[in-house]
Amino acid sequence: MLAATAAAGLVIMLGGTAVSAQEPKPAQDPASDPGQPVDIAASAIAALNAALQGIFNSGVVNELTNTVLGGDGETYWLTNNLRTDLVPTTVLQDLGLGDVIPKLPVLGGGDSGGTVPDDGLRREYLVVWAGDNNVLDRSGKQLTSLPDVITPDLLGKGDQIGPDFFAVVDATKGSSTYGKVVNTATVGPLVENEPHHMQYIWHKGNNIFAGGLFTDVTYVIDTSKLPALELKHVNLPTDTLCGSVPDAYWVTKDGGAFGTYMGGPDVPGPCTYSDGTTRIGNGFAGSPGELVRLDENGKTVFEAPATPKTAENEQRCDNIPQLAAATCANPHGIQAREDLDVLITSDYNEPRNIILNPVQAPSSYLRRPTVRTWDISDLDHPKLKAVSFLPDGPRVGRVPHQEEPRAAMETTVTNLPEHKGAFASTMQGGAIYYSPDITAEQPEWREVFDLTASNKAEDPSRNPYGGGSNAGWTQTSLDDKYLYVAVAGRTPAGTDAGSPSYILKLDIQDLLASGTDVACNIDTIEETVAGGAESDCPAIVDTLSAPGGPHWGTLDNLELGDDGYYHETSDVRRIAYSNYFVARTGLNGDHRVCVADVNDDATLSLDEEFVDETSGESCIDFDRESWPHGDWGPAKPHSMLFVTADDDIR
Repeated sequence: MLAATAAAGLVIMLGGTAVSAQEPKPAQDPASDPGQPVDIAASAIAALNAALQGIFNSGVVNELTNTVLGGDGETYWLTNNLRTDLVPTTVLQDLGLGDVIPKLPVLGGGDSGGTVPDDGLRREYLVVWAGDNNVLDRSGKQLTSLPDVITPDLLGKGDQIGPDFFAVVDATKGSSTYGKVVNTATVGPLVENEPHHMQYIWHKGNNIFAGGLFTDVTYVIDTSKLPALELKHVNLPTDTLCGSVPDAYWVTKDGGAFGTYMGGPDVPGPCTYSDGTTRIGNGFAGSPGELVRLDENGKTVFEAPATPKTAENEQRCDNIPQLAAATCANPHGIQAREDLDVLITSDYNEPRNIILNPVQAPSSYLRRPTVRTWDISDLDHPKLKAVSFLPDGPRVGRVPHQEEPRAAMETTVTNLPEHKGAFASTMQGGAIYYSPDITAEQPEWREVFDLTASNKAEDPSRNPYGGGSNAGWTQTSLDDKYLYVAVAGRTPAGTDAGSPSYILKLDIQDLLASGTDVACNIDTIEETVAGGAESDCPAIVDTLSAPGGPHWGTLDNLELGDDGYYHETSDVRRIAYSNYFVARTGLNGDHRVCVADVNDDATLSLDEEFVDETSGESCIDFDRESWPHGDWGPAKPHSMLFVTADDDIR
């Protein structure tokens, strides 16, 4: 396997030193424009590497590699590790792998080594952005108990620092390879990216925008030739000097994207944004964060400050080190309504102080209670429009950061032209807020649901207290009927039994039908437990038990038509979710990716056919020893998208 890994050209970064194993080289002198694709590996090199891989890892073509030149002059790459025993021969031939050298056992001849017959069924895929799990993935508390010296007997290969990757999973119901990982596309030379979010949903023609929290890098991925992927661009820290820690993305109709950069400028002190204004920041992964406009290939178009020039002090906003003008601007969630010329972001926390402290963040008030609306009438010149502090609710938090408005992790917009509202969920606060009109100069927000109610519905045997329930992914259905929320639950501690983990589905039809005359308001303790007293409050449709700690999810907006091609639909019949947040925060999850079906009565049920190919149990377990790219052990799946190849969608 080591020889196969070397043939793949993997570079491992240890302690800032590059240990290179035959780094991929461009076949030609790179273009003068950094970030443009350089080449696809020459066919002769492809055949040689494939043959080497075949010796050590039969059934894998570890060879479709492309490279790009970064703005720093360094070469970055993506290597596909296609499973020839799972991908039909015709698909390999379409990718140019069917006749590289006709007599090679892995690639050559009519069967190309593939064992899956072409069933004529066009494939849909779940692309999962995952990080290598290794010895560095310890929470602060765990780090205090590590041995003084890490000796070889404490490390297996699965604990070593390895490549992060995109797992391409067959998500085609009825396929013989349903639920199997047919490709892992590794990225390099950077490791320890801490893969985080991509965009929330994929549309035909979109590139994938995928962020690395720790490396401050956005990877831009071409999906047009799935199951193979291609690296289009890498957006580096030097491309976004006024922001760091990229979190989530929203792709606009022109193929460009907006990205939330949760952390502060790369260097402490003043930073001048694209609009010519300056803010004072406290440095990398600090405050204030920013909104970045990217073109369709991921190049920075505009950096917009997420905080006004004046201090934000309606509620307490701590910064460490403290800034002269306090700010809660650490944007995390992001969604947009282009038809309304408005974009909305939610602020989560000052990221470095959540991860680095050995026990817990030094201040509860690093968790943010704010959402921001932006004017995007000029897509390439977004402007901060309003900063809204979410109101406190009737609960008294066990700690200050479990008050309802704290840690506003996610926001989601409505979709239909007649609706102008949006929702925000708080991770630590355990509450869901709603504003009926985000086009207002200063949107009004109110709590409309408390996770205490759904905790009780999911597990009535425990104290239902909603604080610290860790709400994550929050998404309106595309027909504006329902709201989905991934709830990771509160970890048991001492006499606290914790709270359950589940996928929550709420009916929001009456709430949206109220227009701007919303009555729902969670303002009594009784309502936190029983649900809102007003008739237009969201109602629980279902809570799908999801052991393992779900944090992120996505809707499947693709359906196979009678013409044999995929089409986009607003009638979502399934969702996918993953059980992982960030290991170093202590919210690690069990590293599984699951699919849930949406039943005719709108309830949810776990897809029992989407099973792990090794264990045979429901969901894909990313804590496995071997991957198509080698025996690198467990991985951390954070975000995912339902995607199909360009030729398979109409």
